[in-house]
Amino acid sequence: MFRFLCKTLVQNGTRDSTSRTKFCFCFFLQTQSLKSKSKSSNRQSLIVTYLINSCGFSLESAIKASKKIHFKTTERPDSVLELLRTHEFAKTHITKLFTKDPLLVIANPDILKPKLEYFESLGISRPDLAKIISSDRGILRSSLAERIIPNFNFLKTFVHTNENLIATFKQCKRIASCNSKVMEPNISTLQSHGVPESIIMKLIMAQPITLMQKPDRFSWAVGMVKEMGFVPTSRIFVFAVHTLLALSRLNWEKKMEVFKSVGWSEYEILSAFRLQPNFMLTSEEKIRKMMDFFVNKLGLKPSNVAQYPNLLLYSLEKRIIPWSSVIQVLKSKGLMKKDQGVITALHLSKDAFEKRYVIKYQETVPEVIEAYRGKIAWPELDIQLEDASRIEEL
Repeated sequence: MFRFLCKTLVQNGTRDSTSRTKFCFCFFLQTQSLKSKSKSSNRQSLIVTYLINSCGFSLESAIKASKKIHFKTTERPDSVLELLRTHEFAKTHITKLFTKDPLLVIANPDILKPKLEYFESLGISRPDLAKIISSDRGILRSSLAERIIPNFNFLKTFVHTNENLIATFKQCKRIASCNSKVMEPNISTLQSHGVPESIIMKLIMAQPITLMQKPDRFSWAVGMVKEMGFVPTSRIFVFAVHTLLALSRLNWEKKMEVFKSVGWSEYEILSAFRLQPNFMLTSEEKIRKMMDFFVNKLGLKPSNVAQYPNLLLYSLEKRIIPWSSVIQVLKSKGLMKKDQGVITALHLSKDAFEKRYVIKYQETVPEVIEAYRGKIAWPELDIQLEDASRIEEL
């Protein structure tokens, strides 16, 4: 545009004094614009170079971040980096943190430092703190006086010790930035229904995010769980509440339909939920894969599996198939009865299973080691499976 205007003025006669004045002014504006663009380009180049060399950014992520942050000198970023390094943040932690939130590169070190010191005063080691903070950008953005300290003080009244508080923080980083006033009414709801403080403490430490739900929805979930027959004084009560809150009503209905499609009745689904609420959080894909293996490979009935919903929480590839393979190898050698139920074995602890079925036979039947390590493909076993109607009780 500038070039076009200047060209026009020249064509109209630069000998005219007015035209010459306009031409000079036009040239001045064009020059200033080019200088401004040059300065802006140089500044962005500085930022991109700094992010790559000092913060470990890739070129692509550095260019993207440079559009969000601005600095003319590296004094402030250098101070932030020095602070983090002093508190034993490795370069990988720094890169991860700044990639999540580039604006922290130009944060005020005097505001960040007290937060780091507070967490360390609780007993969090510097390596652990670096790992925690770099995984959640909201922590350093939260107000120390208005959020972090009030939240931690509130939770400590239930978990009692710094060790428990740290364990809770590691489990859910959001406790540093959430509003404790949301948790208060939810805890009060549990108390009003007779949930003991010891169980509330276990919920806070295992699933603190459950208490960050909207109070009206939380109250609804507690009421539903109670109607289902869960006893408030039992630990499973609060985990049933957690499961209901983790699923929307629509997703709950979808899960019900998935289980019905693989042969479970509504009564069996609800009975299984009372035994192990978390099985309802299993993905639809995993449900279908697990049930296909149990029914079509092991010869179990859907109702057999419904009696032991814990099975759906295990890994098909890392536990169910290898352990089932060990059992089938032993049956093929006549070392286990054909009607001895595989479900019993799958419910054992890892140590108990190894002792009973692997270590005991590893000398006489070396194949159990291969099967246990998952090195025997299921079709290669080619073994007659047990009669599913005769499942041994636990």
